[in-house]
Amino acid sequence: MFCLHFAVPLQIMKTNIRRIFSAIILFVSCALSASAQYYIQCEDTCNHIHGLDMSHYQGNVWWETVGANSKMYYVYLKASEGGDNIDRRYLENITLARRYGLKVGSYHFYRPTKPQAEQVRNFRTQCRPQDQDLVPMVDIETTGGLGRAELCDSLHKFLRLLEREYRQKPLIYTYESFYNSYLTNQLGGYKLFIAKYNSQKPVLRDGRDVFAWQYTSKGRINGVTGYVDKSRLMGRHSMREIRFRH
Repeated sequence: MFCLHFAVPLQIMKTNIRRIFSAIILFVSCALSASAQYYIQCEDTCNHIHGLDMSHYQGNVWWETVGANSKMYYVYLKASEGGDNIDRRYLENITLARRYGLKVGSYHFYRPTKPQAEQVRNFRTQCRPQDQDLVPMVDIETTGGLGRAELCDSLHKFLRLLEREYRQKPLIYTYESFYNSYLTNQLGGYKLFIAKYNSQKPVLRDGRDVFAWQYTSKGRINGVTGYVDKSRLMGRHSMREIRFRH
C-alpha cells in the first residue's frame, strides 16, 4: 500500500514535466518564428531602399494604404508574359501606384520558345514609356526546355529588340540558382535583380555585382491581404541608375 500511495503523485509529476518541456519547445519555436518574421520585415531595421514586386496574384490592392508606407519606395508591376498574355490588373495597378507616390517600373515574364518580336509587341501594348519611372525589367526563370546555349541566344535576341524599342537597357530578374546554372558570363552590361529567399545575400558564380535582392516572397504590407515579394537595393546602388530616360 505504501508504494501504491506514491505512484499517483509520481505519475502526475512526470506529466507536469512533460507539459513544462512541451511549453519550452513551443516558446522556442515561437521565438524562432518571430525572428524569421522580423527578418522578413527587414525594412523596419535598416536604411536600404526597399520595394515591391506585384501582379494580379495580389488581387485587390489598396494602393493609398501601400503608398502611405514610406518604407516602400518603388514597385515593379507585371505587365505581360510570352506573346499574348497580359496581366489583367496592370493598368489599374500602375495608375494607382503612381498616384499614391511609388516609383513604378514594369516587367515582362519571358518565354524562351516564343517568338521574340511577338513578346516585345505584347509588352509594348502594356508598358507605355510615358507611364514609367523605372527601366523595364525582364523576368527569366524558365528554360522552356532549351539548353544553355539556346536559352542564352533566345534571351539575347529578345533583349536587343527590347533595347531598340525603349532605347535603354532593361534590368534582368532571375533566381540565384537559375543564374548560376544558365546565365553565368552571359549578361555583361545588364544590371541584375536577383531573388534568393533566405538570410544569405545572393552570390553569383561569375562574381557579378547584384543591383537588387528580392529577399522574400512572403512579405507583409498594409494594403495587401496576402503575401508580397519584397526587395532592396544592394551596396551603394541608387534609384538613379534605373531611372527611365524619357
